[in-house]
Amino acid sequence: MTSPTSSLPKTAVATGPAGRAMAQPMEAGLLEGLQDHLGLERKASAAYWAMALWFAERELRGFAAHLMAESRGEQQHAGLLADYLIARGQTVDLGELPAPCQQWSDAESALADAFRLEADVTTSLQLLYSLAERAGDVRTTVFLDPMIQGQIAAENGAAHLLGRVRFGRQEAASMLLIDGELAAAQAAAAAPV
Repeated sequence: MTSPTSSLPKTAVATGPAGRAMAQPMEAGLLEGLQDHLGLERKASAAYWAMALWFAERELRGFAAHLMAESRGEQQHAGLLADYLIARGQTVDLGELPAPCQQWSDAESALADAFRLEADVTTSLQLLYSLAERAGDVRTTVFLDPMIQGQIAAENGAAHLLGRVRFGRQEAASMLLIDGELAAAQAAAAAPV
């Protein structure tokens, strides 16, 4: 098997658009998909932040803390994608983000949006994986494996929280109970080990 750089002189190294050395070129469609997904992760981060603010304005601090943590997680995913693109010798295109929705009729509507957002991110990652496989880009499939696994868990978590709010029919007592559980979980996650 020959490497993609084997046709270059021994002193030459293939480089990406920013001049960074790269071991394997990236197929244009896959690169576009990764850039689009990075934008989707940033959009998800902004949407979760808006949801966190909405819950905080309604004195549901546990929901707000949970959704703010989700916002940070989506931003971290965008950062991982940016780091990966740079590692592959590519330039990161941040593009513009639309303003997120900031108004919901009730908690269930906001959490339904969160679930749909997670489902969209899962679908996008699975499509990227398929593109990478078709392009024979094993580096990208290896990179995406843990992201997809984590994303499926995030989608499950969003469905569970939405289901609990629906089951409690948004009654004050059930909402406060769930809010307290979310606050306790955030406090436990932030506690030093």
